[in-house]
Amino acid sequence: MFKYLENQLPKLVMAPTAIAMFVCMYGFIAWTVGLSFTKSRMMPQWDFVGLMQYEKLFANPRWMVALDNLWIFTFLFIVISLFLGLMLAIFLDRNVRAEGALRTIYLYPMAISFVVTGTAWKWILNPGLGIEKLVRDLGFTDFEFRWLVDQDMAIYTIVIAAVWQSSGFVMAMFLAGLRGIDDNLIKAAQIDGASTTRTYWHIILPMMKPVFFGAIVVLSHIAIKSFDLVQALTGGGPGYASDLPANFMYTFAFNRAQMGVGAASAVIMLCGVLAILVPYLYSELRSDKQ
Repeated sequence: MFKYLENQLPKLVMAPTAIAMFVCMYGFIAWTVGLSFTKSRMMPQWDFVGLMQYEKLFANPRWMVALDNLWIFTFLFIVISLFLGLMLAIFLDRNVRAEGALRTIYLYPMAISFVVTGTAWKWILNPGLGIEKLVRDLGFTDFEFRWLVDQDMAIYTIVIAAVWQSSGFVMAMFLAGLRGIDDNLIKAAQIDGASTTRTYWHIILPMMKPVFFGAIVVLSHIAIKSFDLVQALTGGGPGYASDLPANFMYTFAFNRAQMGVGAASAVIMLCGVLAILVPYLYSELRSDKQ
């Protein structure tokens, strides 16, 4: 009896936490999915209306702008972060001096919240305070850098801030991958006369495919759920030119009293996250079995 209780004690201790996590995560996901099929507005109303909220969602021009911005933001954010992270990792992997200090500097932005990042870059990119004013004060009076207040360019300011925040984290992933590669493979390639570029391109980078895949999954997840960075940097403006789906969901669910539409947008975002995570988890499980 005592032996049985001793074996079950860890499960009993963890049970309240597990139940709370299950309810708060999967319970509220189910609740949101249910709301998306109702005519809920300011308060939940459990009168089911089928796909009406999804039809309203995709007929809303603001949602289509948010989706377009998401594609632009996600593509540029992932590509630039991967490139910069890889270049920084290769640079640090060359046994440079003060590697610890440089690694800390590159990783530091990741320790800052997206709200702080957005606020800092809002000052830097503000035409009256930041880069434009600085360059004009230096004597270049015709210089203009007004992306923050330009409807066509505002989304790219979010890309700049997000890349600055996340490229150091990607560097850490790539650096760990590079340090895990057997040095004998690199030495063998050098003995065979392969240049450094060919060694990286044909030997090292192909061996780091899992790292690439993992980094893409993490960055995609960050892009899809991006909310606080946009709120702090542009507020979705000018107008709603830099809206992302998360900002659209918040605005319509809590500011516009259209909870059904907001819930429908949240479900679409969830489907986007699952479309990324499911193939990743499948590949991981498959590799473990092999």
